[in-house]
Amino acid sequence: MTETVESAARDDDRRPPQPPEAGRRRPRIHRAWIVAAVTFVTIIGGAAFNSLPGLLIDPLHTEFGWSRGEIGLAVSIDMALYGLTAPFAAALMDRFGIRRVVATALTMVAAGALASVWMTASWQLMIYWGLLVGLGTGSMALAFAATVTNRWFVARRGLVTGILTAAGASGQLIFLPLCAWIVDEYGWRPASITVALAALVVVPFVWLLMRDHPADVGLAPYGGVYVAKPAPAPGAARRTVNVLFKAARTGPFWLLAGTFAICGASTNGLIRTHFVPSAHDHGMPITAAASLLAVIGIFDVVGTIFSGWLTDRFDARKLLAVYYALRGISLLFLPMLMAPDVRPPMIFFIVFYGLDWVATVPPTLALCREQYGEDSAIVFGWVLASHQVGAAVVAFLGGVARDVFGSYDVVWYASGALCAVAALMALVIRRARAVPAPSGG
Repeated sequence: MTETVESAARDDDRRPPQPPEAGRRRPRIHRAWIVAAVTFVTIIGGAAFNSLPGLLIDPLHTEFGWSRGEIGLAVSIDMALYGLTAPFAAALMDRFGIRRVVATALTMVAAGALASVWMTASWQLMIYWGLLVGLGTGSMALAFAATVTNRWFVARRGLVTGILTAAGASGQLIFLPLCAWIVDEYGWRPASITVALAALVVVPFVWLLMRDHPADVGLAPYGGVYVAKPAPAPGAARRTVNVLFKAARTGPFWLLAGTFAICGASTNGLIRTHFVPSAHDHGMPITAAASLLAVIGIFDVVGTIFSGWLTDRFDARKLLAVYYALRGISLLFLPMLMAPDVRPPMIFFIVFYGLDWVATVPPTLALCREQYGEDSAIVFGWVLASHQVGAAVVAFLGGVARDVFGSYDVVWYASGALCAVAALMALVIRRARAVPAPSGG
């Protein structure tokens, strides 16, 4: 009996320190899935903010007489700040916590959307939808989903990443037709209020259910072992800037940033912002045009997954060249497809553009990894910023072109030519040089 007790004592001595959750009855649903669900709902709400600006161009132009260039400038400020805030979002979450950053961001977006109901001047649109909504959505960019996945999951990371990435497309599918119907039936103000309420409704869920780290509730991450919550990492923002300066001294960075800027210009800046008003110019109802745009959200999930599969098997440079070339060709045909009703050629364009919409992300990310190794995530953050800057420029210039030429045709043709340039840029990205092994001496 004594030997048994002593043996058990030795076993206890050899056992590793137990986390706070040891001895507790484990819940049927791991807290990580609840956090992921809140993240999913938050990203869906973010899609509401991104869906509305393209629907406001015609109503604001009609009511206030503002030029489409002025309205496009507000949208461009929103997109630029979204992109420029994104590289620092992870640093903000490390410093202040996921819950505080996301709750503050949602409140900023709600404030901007709600305040716009009482605006009377175009500069107010730039403050409310440009500054507040841009900073708020930028703080909930890709870094939000990546941070949640990395902290709360060890197993199923790929699945969770895919689900959270699809949340944006799901939100677009939900909110684009809904907001278009509200604008068409009741005007733009109720649609803006709807977006504000969507943000505010999510805030309590974020505050009550979101936690910054599994250790905050005494749990191990899903599929992993318990680790103590690390102290806030100092200098994260400084490292983000230093990586930018280091990468900016290399040619591949500018080629990747340039191609991705054209990607943003031809998606968020062009199609998401100007497709609905352009289709409306040709007599198509806003609700029908918005529904077509929402369908893109379905196919971009399929296209991204398939592009990831291709990236594992083929040269990422050649894939990018093909994607941009095909996108450019499709834009050259778009003016001929515009009509008062939805016809099969337009449906074909929408399906194709959806498949190609974010297909550029996997090969671009793969090239960042190849070129910049451990700094690739931060470099990709800056490349993503260039994506949004490109979108911002075209969101503004597209509106100006519509004011000057009376139609969007020149915008489609110019964007098609830019995509051809992006295809050539992708082909000349050099392969990363292998680091030579140090010679003995």
